[in-house]
Amino acid sequence: MIKAKIQVASHNGAYVIRFQGDVRLTLSASVDDYFSTICEDPDFTSVWVDLCDTEGLDSTTLGLLAKLALKVRKKFNFSPAIFSSQPSITRLLRSMEFHKLFDLREESCVTSEVPQDIPMVSRDEKNLRAKVIEAHKVLMNISEENEVKFRSLVTSLEQAS
Repeated sequence: MIKAKIQVASHNGAYVIRFQGDVRLTLSASVDDYFSTICEDPDFTSVWVDLCDTEGLDSTTLGLLAKLALKVRKKFNFSPAIFSSQPSITRLLRSMEFHKLFDLREESCVTSEVPQDIPMVSRDEKNLRAKVIEAHKVLMNISEENEVKFRSLVTSLEQAS
């Protein structure tokens, strides 16, 4: 099993974000902050999400990826590319309707840029819970199926706040 991590590379406003291993909630604050940073880059031109070395993604991570895609579409008027050469990850992406948000490519992501580990950010429990709720609400807005899948979780988390 590959240790869970997120690596990033950029060149002249083009970003590649590589997820490795089983990416879970613990990395969500870091990835969300990084997504916000790249979308504010005045030289931003593109973003590719590389999931080829990904073994698993939790729903919070999926929600943050969906948030990125929606923000890029709204602000820059295009869909970012997401690469998945793992059949199980591709099935997961399709089940969450990611083919509607991303340019879904079932192939390896090839880039010459050397990735660096994403800067780690820690959050307290209250802020982390807010990120989880936000990520799941984004997923819920993608489709009715997702609304059904995540409604009870969001309700429970909101009541615990």
